[in-house]
Amino acid sequence: MNLPNKITISRIILIPIFMVFMLVDFEFGTIALLGTTIEVAHFIGGLIFIVASLTDWLDGYIARKHNLVTNMGKFLDPLADKLLVAAALIILVELGSAPSWIVIVIISREFAVTGLRLILAGGGEVVAANQLGKIKTTAQIIAIASLLLNNIFFSSIGFPFGMIMLYIALIFTVWSGVDYFYKNRRVLLDSM
Repeated sequence: MNLPNKITISRIILIPIFMVFMLVDFEFGTIALLGTTIEVAHFIGGLIFIVASLTDWLDGYIARKHNLVTNMGKFLDPLADKLLVAAALIILVELGSAPSWIVIVIISREFAVTGLRLILAGGGEVVAANQLGKIKTTAQIIAIASLLLNNIFFSSIGFPFGMIMLYIALIFTVWSGVDYFYKNRRVLLDSM
């Protein structure tokens, strides 16, 4: 297994650790930062989410720079992204920080695209994420990180940055999903 794939797997391993800090009722207290108060455990969980998200950029960068792109990496990288984002979004719903309908739309799109990827893979075709998908993922990560950290950089001025980013992420999620199905419509049409 090459380095980028190891980094991708480390992202998957960080997901349950992130979940423990966000969901277990630790008595670590709270901290006040930049106009907001946040539980220490949630702050740690938010940082773990950010670190895990940064590995998404790192594994892709190393794979492209050193010509280490593999089919396993093309499969694992988006899967790790989806697992991390889905876990974080569900946690945000449980914490009352994100509307459930947005999370349902985002996760439904991820399931649908993953299903299409499996159909394509069955035909021997592994499709990497396109530019719209990368913008979608970036918007989702920024939105989730901001919401996990109580809108830390904007709460003092009352600007709902995290929620605005979540709506932007929703738009790119739907747009990239429609684009993905449109570009691969021949696979669906051929199977009817």
